[in-house]
Amino acid sequence: MSKMNPVVHFEMPAENRKRMAEFYTKAFGWQTQQLGSEMGEYILVTTSEVGDNGFPKQPGTINGGFYQKTDDPLSNHPSVVIAVDDINESIGKIKNGGGKILGEIQEIPGIGKYVSFLDTEGNRVGMLQPSPMM
Repeated sequence: MSKMNPVVHFEMPAENRKRMAEFYTKAFGWQTQQLGSEMGEYILVTTSEVGDNGFPKQPGTINGGFYQKTDDPLSNHPSVVIAVDDINESIGKIKNGGGKILGEIQEIPGIGKYVSFLDTEGNRVGMLQPSPMM
């Protein structure tokens, strides 16, 4: 059996990120952290206890983030982020399988290399090659 790439993060768009963060904090006890303008005012979301490495302690749980909804219909739906070992190799597999890469690879400081893609059904999905752990 070949190696499987796990879902490691979710993302959801918001018209009002502050309102959305307050909703999920009150409804589910999630913790949120507002990032600065250098990170697009992204809100990190913690849904389960994390260890010193920043990753969830409980197997099978993931954390996520809220981003600003835009006029681009592709940005208006929740998506998942899949971890990969080699983002360039995975881009080739996506293209060969009939998917479409959206934009260029972005370097997220301390996190890794990220790019979004459309699968064969038009779903927007994220892909992350995590930075090596220190």
